[in-house]
Amino acid sequence: MALIDQFTIQYGLVKKIDAFGYLDYLKNHADEPRKHGQVVLVTADTPLKASRGEGKTTTTIALIDALRARGIDATAVLRQPSMGITAAGSKGGASGGGKSSLSHPELIDWGLCGEMAAIENAQNLLVSFAEKAIDDGLIDTILVPRVSEVPSRSLRQIAVDRGKGNVPERVVLTPTCELMQIVVLSHSMDEIAERVSKMVAGTKDGNPVAFGDFIDLWRITGILGDAVKPAQTETVNGSPVYVHCGPFANVSLGIPSLISVEMACALHDVVVVEAGYGADAGAQKWLDIACREFGAEWPAAAVVVTRASTWRDDPKLAWRYPFHVHRLESLGIPTFPLVNLWDGEDDQIDSLRDTAKSLDFRDPIIGNLFRDGGEALAPQLDGFVDALENANDSADATNAPADSADPEVADNHASHKGMGLVEDVKWIADNAYGVPADRVLTKVGFTESLAAATELCNGVGTSIDDLAVVAVKSPATMTDDDSAGADERTVTLKKVEPHLGAGVVQVNLTTSLTTPMPKIV
Repeated sequence: MALIDQFTIQYGLVKKIDAFGYLDYLKNHADEPRKHGQVVLVTADTPLKASRGEGKTTTTIALIDALRARGIDATAVLRQPSMGITAAGSKGGASGGGKSSLSHPELIDWGLCGEMAAIENAQNLLVSFAEKAIDDGLIDTILVPRVSEVPSRSLRQIAVDRGKGNVPERVVLTPTCELMQIVVLSHSMDEIAERVSKMVAGTKDGNPVAFGDFIDLWRITGILGDAVKPAQTETVNGSPVYVHCGPFANVSLGIPSLISVEMACALHDVVVVEAGYGADAGAQKWLDIACREFGAEWPAAAVVVTRASTWRDDPKLAWRYPFHVHRLESLGIPTFPLVNLWDGEDDQIDSLRDTAKSLDFRDPIIGNLFRDGGEALAPQLDGFVDALENANDSADATNAPADSADPEVADNHASHKGMGLVEDVKWIADNAYGVPADRVLTKVGFTESLAAATELCNGVGTSIDDLAVVAVKSPATMTDDDSAGADERTVTLKKVEPHLGAGVVQVNLTTSLTTPMPKIV
């Protein structure tokens, strides 16, 4: 019996893996065989509409099927989507499609792997404790929001004890909540407990009060059993896939849990990680939050997915895809453009290759992955496989990460802790969105929001500048107006919200809406 089987239980039609226990065992048994898989980042063009995906999951599934067909031990780590947005038909699912899909897509798209419900229950229990703390005179305001898997406009703002205390509360989507962020970023149950204890429940006489000041944390961690175990499923072609956590990349982290990726790297040679929405969202957060601040593995290669129509149909937005590809290349990551064709677009392949060549891209990977699956990719992956092998050779030669030998590239990994929050956001705007610091604007009220957030952090002995910045923005635009000229694009900062338990600070920016509402299927 394989070692991992000792940490695996059946959970309905899928299996759940105790990733914390497995990795802890490996840590304490250095002689136990394990792998050190390479991470491949799958990201995408910024979509023309917030509600339309470019096909990242379809690509991810086709890619691992194709790599395994070539004899490479590859797997993928996917995010659990929000049932309210995805399954209600507002955007694509998180299970691929056609020949590039999972064997039980309904378990993923409908939240039946367990962690969403467990996290929803745990955070709502925290809010209930906060309400009781008001009754007991321990706090007089509640800062942590309730959560719901299915969004509702009417529940975005509510009041407790209406007519008496009138205590305001908020309701946010489960994938975006602080407890979800904590599960994503933690490496043990002890770390989760410590982070939950640092979550600010509310204030008393203007001073922050953390949950650890007035509750026993076993009440919370005890109901997170389903939340902390990745689910193993597989593609329709039998390739292994792990699914864990699902915060949106536009309003949260947009990446699967770090523990699920670390576990997959111990089991497989190549681990494909899908980051949410476009490269300006999920990929930015994998690199600048997961890698820089929380020790996740830097990608050995990246794939940037686009559709033929997204890439070329709107001349004013045509700058975005080349920007993403060249930016990732500039970070020392071999980056491969991939055009996900739809029916009727096969006749565009030659012109797409010509356009890619004119933009100094690597040879593009092109195919109808819904129709043809991994069979469309396998013959086109010579350059991709060479990049992975070269990254391995470089790492072996230096006995260090492949890019660390280059001081300029190694600086891409440096933490931003201690960098001023506004300075950090300006760095993100410049590097991830192409907007220089002098065109980062502030909306009326931002200064006051920053001051209040800074005071809250100071109240618990934390510097706001030591928190990782999470950009909260529209998924469909990188700037206030992507169709503006290159020298006219701006980014507007709107408000600041620290999540002290998760160790991040959310900064709302751009002038567009952040989340699409579902439509009738």
